[in-house]
Amino acid sequence: MTISYIGADVDSKMTELAIDNGREIRRYRVPTAIPPLKEVLAEVPGIKKLTFEEGPMAQWLYRNLKQDVDELIVCDPRRNRLITDDGDKDDPIDASKLAELLRGRYLRAVYHSDDDQQVLLKQWVSLYHDRVKEAVRQINKIRARCRMHGMRPPRGALRNEAIWERWIAEIKQHPVAGQLRMLWTGLLANRRQVRMARAMLGRMAKQYPVIDAWRELPGVGLIRSVTLLSYLDTPWRFASPKKLWKYCGVGLQRKASGTDKRGHPKPGSLKLAYRVNRRLKEAVVGAARSAINQGDNVFSDYFGRLIRNGVHEANAWHAVSRKQLAVMWGMWKTGSRFHEAWVCD
Repeated sequence: MTISYIGADVDSKMTELAIDNGREIRRYRVPTAIPPLKEVLAEVPGIKKLTFEEGPMAQWLYRNLKQDVDELIVCDPRRNRLITDDGDKDDPIDASKLAELLRGRYLRAVYHSDDDQQVLLKQWVSLYHDRVKEAVRQINKIRARCRMHGMRPPRGALRNEAIWERWIAEIKQHPVAGQLRMLWTGLLANRRQVRMARAMLGRMAKQYPVIDAWRELPGVGLIRSVTLLSYLDTPWRFASPKKLWKYCGVGLQRKASGTDKRGHPKPGSLKLAYRVNRRLKEAVVGAARSAINQGDNVFSDYFGRLIRNGVHEANAWHAVSRKQLAVMWGMWKTGSRFHEAWVCD
């Protein structure tokens, strides 16, 4: 039976499709909408394998087109870059190269959930983190605007509205006062959005018993729990803790190359993986740091044992992160509650 490899280069208006069946390449250019895409896929004979790159529209396309093909891969654009950027480049060429990469099995799939509720939770988590970062950006803008005029807000002014209002009243004749009032209005609106997003996450978290179980661990609260749950989606994605650690940015990769003067292979070096999910790394490392800083808990004790055994502090931080993440992964798989006996050397 004929196998058709379909590469799709997607933008917000039009989608270029290249269908490679090993003998010829057929091209289509259709609006980026589900009905016309389904019509093209319905015309393709035999086994249909479709790929497009990860992007803002990837989840929407995955959800609506996965039933129309035999295999669908949302691929990692970073991995494709050296190949797709080689030679001439435009949308039809990119679609053809994606089909070629799919036929050669050179693509790395990006995970997408089939659970619409999980997708919605992830969108809210992403929105929450975006609003928090925007609030920090607004604060930095206010401080920078003050520095332009050789000023500093009084202690607590950026957290306490009463202190802020008193200070603004004192400098109301200063040229920068109007600019600061405008920036403060934006900061208040942003903080209100953060509270709204956090409240929504609190309501959605009640549907997942594992979040309550995770929050029993030192350093793990609501936001870190929902972030891990929404971005990992299921514990069964990972065959071993090492794969989970690498995905979350706390696992080690071995790199070795060349030989020594005697012709023996040089010993490999272990380093943290670089291309990782940054949001997950922030949650995992942040949870470990919070647990260690709290003190008087098993993870803090484990950190102390590592330091006494001569482990470098930075390595000890990541070792605690791996230990804590492995415990959470096991709780998720088995549906168990946290037991301190699990944290041992």
